[in-house]
Amino acid sequence: MCFPASPAEVAAAVAVAARHDRPFVARGSGTGLSGGATPVGRPVVIVTTHLNRILDVDPAARVAWVEPGVLNLDLSRSVSHLGLHYAPDPSSQAACTIGGNVATNAGGPHCLASGVTAAHVLALDVVLADGSIAQLGGLEPDQPGYDLRGCFVGSEGTMGIATRVAVRLTRDPTVVRTLLLDFTSVEAAGATVSGIIAAGIVPAALEMMDAEITRAVEDYVGAGYPRDAAAVLLVELDGLEAGVAAQVEEVRAVGREHGARSVRVAADERERALLWKGRKSAFGAIARIAPDYYLHDVVVPRTRLVEVLLEVYEIAEEQRLTMMNVFHAGDGNLHPLIVFDAREPGVWPRVTDAGDAILRACVAAGGVLSGEHGIGLEKRDAMPLVFGPDDLDAQARLRDAFDPWGRANPDKVLPRGSRCGELGVVPEGAWV
Repeated sequence: MCFPASPAEVAAAVAVAARHDRPFVARGSGTGLSGGATPVGRPVVIVTTHLNRILDVDPAARVAWVEPGVLNLDLSRSVSHLGLHYAPDPSSQAACTIGGNVATNAGGPHCLASGVTAAHVLALDVVLADGSIAQLGGLEPDQPGYDLRGCFVGSEGTMGIATRVAVRLTRDPTVVRTLLLDFTSVEAAGATVSGIIAAGIVPAALEMMDAEITRAVEDYVGAGYPRDAAAVLLVELDGLEAGVAAQVEEVRAVGREHGARSVRVAADERERALLWKGRKSAFGAIARIAPDYYLHDVVVPRTRLVEVLLEVYEIAEEQRLTMMNVFHAGDGNLHPLIVFDAREPGVWPRVTDAGDAILRACVAAGGVLSGEHGIGLEKRDAMPLVFGPDDLDAQARLRDAFDPWGRANPDKVLPRGSRCGELGVVPEGAWV
């Protein structure tokens, strides 16, 4: 394990690994949930937390150059006095790093309208698997050639290590309004989600929490969530005063039309922050219920959200597990939380079987394996559920173009044998 303090030291560490034909793994804060930064075998672990400087901010161009160890929330705080922020906001934003966000193409509640990390990264300096340094992308609006920047973002460390990142900064909105709607059924909440989008409104954020997690969060934070609701929606609208005011009334009308029991608009910034504290404390809140949880990350078509959610409840009942759901409803990104106590005899097979069933249900509904957490180790062997042999072969060849030796974060993302003619049948349950 090494802790470089500069891009040159990262390149030197990779070059040493290359001379000895050793694999290497980049690791930041370690907040990832798919095992992407978990060492497999005996790789050289290159920890990027000491590369934590904000190198340059251009408020006119709304661009910042940062090192990969900069914390997500620290970046927004550092430019807040300029009326700017960094839009992608994972729930772990107080701890996760920009480098890790780049690796997994991270999202967050406010990415419904703004887009995930790939939409906010303009250029990267990267150390390739032989220790050489390349710049991908650029600050000009129309870059010539192939979009290698787009290939690198979301590659989970399998194409090299980012040492400098040029990110797009977003102007703070003139007006922000946050609404809390509560419902007596998840079906009504789901219908409201579709109704809001059908009305032509794309909120800055559109989050849904079911009964179990709503009660847990309220007991933990005291954000004012109704403890007897079957589901709640957190809707955030931003823009100009008149437009936001009109959208608030439209959302209120859509909610009432689909059975919202109440529609509450945060009265001030303090109340708004408290509502968001509740949403972003969801994973911490469950520690009051059980010591362990397995958090899934899958995406389904928005129109099939409720159907899949009801199937998730059935899976929990079959496996005798507590299941909570908090998710980015606007883009169909589900996050089922399987809450359990690992000390309970026989619980692990039930947890893994439930995870397997959830994954299959989402793919069967036309969904995909991950919305923002990445594939890593967790879902590597499930890739054939979505991609055929030719698809996996093309991805493997792209990876080889960046790292023909297979040294960069090996055994992640693509199942073994992904190259043409090598892929065998994935055993039942191999991905859990």
